[in-house]
Amino acid sequence: MSTELFEKLKELIADRLEVDKDKIALDSRFREDLGADSLDTYELLYAIDSELGVSVPDEKATEFERVQDALAYIEEQLKAKE
Repeated sequence: MSTELFEKLKELIADRLEVDKDKIALDSRFREDLGADSLDTYELLYAIDSELGVSVPDEKATEFERVQDALAYIEEQLKAKE
């Protein structure tokens, strides 16, 4: 896992979900722990696409329960681009 990528993702999550960056952990659940609703989720997906260059299909996004799920997907997509 890339610590730098995790930090970038935490910044995006903190900004879009309006939560304290220090409260975001790999095992944080988007809905239960971070209070994300469907609109927050789509805003976050847009940010991931624009800031990290990784497009996340809507059906894939619904599979992201925890921050680590999103991070794993992003890392996988970035590795495939190399």
